[in-house]
Amino acid sequence: MSDLIANARMYSVAPGAAAAWKRLFAWLQERSGFDMTVIDHAFPASLDELWSRKDLACTFMCGWPFMRYGAIHQVVAAPIPSAAYARGRAVYCSHFVVRDDAPFKTLEDTFGHRFAYTIPDSHSGYNAPRHHLLSYRKGVTKMLYREIVGPLRTPRLMVEAIVEGKTDVGPLDSFAYALLRRHWPEVAGRTRIIASTDVVPIPAFMASEGAPSDIVERLGETLTSFGDDPGQAALRDDLCILGFARIPESGYQITEDWAQAAEARGLAQIT
Repeated sequence: MSDLIANARMYSVAPGAAAAWKRLFAWLQERSGFDMTVIDHAFPASLDELWSRKDLACTFMCGWPFMRYGAIHQVVAAPIPSAAYARGRAVYCSHFVVRDDAPFKTLEDTFGHRFAYTIPDSHSGYNAPRHHLLSYRKGVTKMLYREIVGPLRTPRLMVEAIVEGKTDVGPLDSFAYALLRRHWPEVAGRTRIIASTDVVPIPAFMASEGAPSDIVERLGETLTSFGDDPGQAALRDDLCILGFARIPESGYQITEDWAQAAEARGLAQIT
């Protein structure tokens, strides 16, 4: 077994999703011929602690922290969501989600109510919705929401808060949301989307700076063949993906651009 690790903590949003990622890792190791130690690092363990490790071979990492870490990690490959918004690209967005029986029809309808966030260093749960809300603040001096709820830490906790009435609206990573609706429909199915941000490159499997480049290349090339494997159609469905793509590190710069645009307006926080 290699000293390098694999992890899908970011998108192991329900037991069924976690099991599906482990099936993917088993396929990846068999096809690539490279053995990794698959670890869980489940919540409430820190994602920053995970991303700081020096032994990452294939671990999901959010694009905004990737940029703020100095883009030192190596991008292996990124999933291509099967959702229509992705249009066959390795992109995602943040959905603004409400309970299915809520009276809100548009995002503007939620203003003056309660808004939740996950963590302040999350792109999908904080940075993207903050940037999206900038366009509504032109000429507005008061807060858009009467109460900010959070940090709620994970997409699953966000869905629970929405369903349980602890917040009126909250942002959800669109890929995580698709996985929740597939693998936790009894709860996630009680919510609906009222708006979405623009898309950006989706979090990718990444390796540590010091991981051997030939291993990173082998894993990336193997993952890009996953979408063409006829024997993995059911697993692709369980993962809500079409396959994987190689994407450049520079694609994630947009996340930092959005952050700087908000901070330049004096909006270091969601309001």
